[in-house]
Amino acid sequence: MDLATIIGIILSFGLVISSIVFNGSILIFISVPSLLIVVGGTIGATLVNYPLRSVLGVMGVIKHTFMSKVESPSQIIEQFMEYANRARREGILSLEPIIKDIEDLYLKKGLQLTVDGLEPQAIQEILEKEITYLEGRHETGAEILSTFGAYAPAMGMIGTVIGLILMLQTMDDPSTIGPSMAVALITTFYGAVFANLVFLPMAGKLKQRSKDEVVIKEMVMEGILAISKGENPRIIEEKLTSFLPPKDRRKET
Repeated sequence: MDLATIIGIILSFGLVISSIVFNGSILIFISVPSLLIVVGGTIGATLVNYPLRSVLGVMGVIKHTFMSKVESPSQIIEQFMEYANRARREGILSLEPIIKDIEDLYLKKGLQLTVDGLEPQAIQEILEKEITYLEGRHETGAEILSTFGAYAPAMGMIGTVIGLILMLQTMDDPSTIGPSMAVALITTFYGAVFANLVFLPMAGKLKQRSKDEVVIKEMVMEGILAISKGENPRIIEEKLTSFLPPKDRRKET
């Protein structure tokens, strides 16, 4: 679980709700018509903008903002040092028995291509294409959430216009002015909250997640290519260590 995402959502919504409770009743800010306008309008507009499959798949994308499964770079270095030393001692074919136990499909595919005897250039082209498609999928997910964030305030403004029209048409009946004005203002409130506390922050988190995952993939590709070329384990370690921030690199003694 990503604590930053959970803490951020709890903190932002908690402070907003607290400010409401301290100055009145939370029930005042509950409006089903306003919610329908914002949520329904945002989803509908997004469906016009993107294919149905992409919009339905956004739930799986949102999951990545709460779940962090990116492997530690230090663990990757340890893995590749084990692979490199084994390949140097027993040959590249000695890696074949351990491939079936690898859970990372990207790493598994790269090692299998290496064991199969493909040239390093061919392996690099295949793995780079995998990274390109990964970036494309992540970019689409982040774009959809950003689109939600753009449409939600617009739907709020539409709700405001609807509320004002209803209010102006019933100015002769003072009892209807309050509910109509409530729909007008609360809809804008809902749109701003959903956009700035949910959709846009999640889009930003997905973009950062994508960058982190791409760096890990590039690190794995570098290790696989080094093994396929038969490079010295010490050189492989130096290459992979260069992906780490300076403060995380092991100090030589």
